Amino acid sequence: MTLAEDNGPERGGDDVFAAEYVLGVLAQDERQIASRRIDTETAFARLVDGWEVHLSPMASAYPEIEPPASVKAAIDRRLFASPAAAPVEARAGLWSSLGFWRGLAAAAVAALALYIAVPYVNPPAVQPQTRLVASLAAEGSDVKYLAVYDAAHHEVGLSHVSGDLAAGKDFELWMIEGKNAPVSMGVIPAGATARLPISPAVQAKLAQGAVLAVSLEPTGGSPTGQPTGPVVAAGDLKNI
Repeated sequence: MTLAEDNGPERGGDDVFAAEYVLGVLAQDERQIASRRIDTETAFARLVDGWEVHLSPMASAYPEIEPPASVKAAIDRRLFASPAAAPVEARAGLWSSLGFWRGLAAAAVAALALYIAVPYVNPPAVQPQTRLVASLAAEGSDVKYLAVYDAAHHEVGLSHVSGDLAAGKDFELWMIEGKNAPVSMGVIPAGATARLPISPAVQAKLAQGAVLAVSLEPTGGSPTGQPTGPVVAAGDLKNI
């Protein structure tokens, strides 16, 4: 199996679909499908729950950030501001309206989502586009990884989805930029999750979008600086 052969459509099934739902990288129509399946399919809902637990350690390195005061002020204006000339009866009817309370609950959920998302979409002193995600898989291979490139912390976080490692072997992560030779990003430590620090030269290339690939190498990594074993997983980095 060659690198070129592995750069085709990503594969993964329900397990990766659930993980991508938790990461928030699905398109709107796919996210709606996943939401309906969570409500109707117990097995899929358990996959989502499992991934929420599995991926939560990857967020432990990112401290909570207080949202700007302007966020709450804007929400208050949207929820509670009303025309000065509104009659008392109309205001009373509003407070007794079921539709109003449903809208208020939806807005509260949106505000909570915004508060949770602030550290990810608006980190201080960091360029707006700071996170890319890739689902790494290959035809004929049971090795699957989810990768998140975090420019703010200069690292790639990896979550091992499936696939056993043979004795005397290591998985090694590579960056592939166009037709250039693959660049090693290091041997992937064993375990459910791992983080690999990224050099400044590689960071600049990853920010422009690249392919990540995992090859099977001798213990300690490739002895040549290029993949010597089969590529067992690969995928394009995408914007979150």
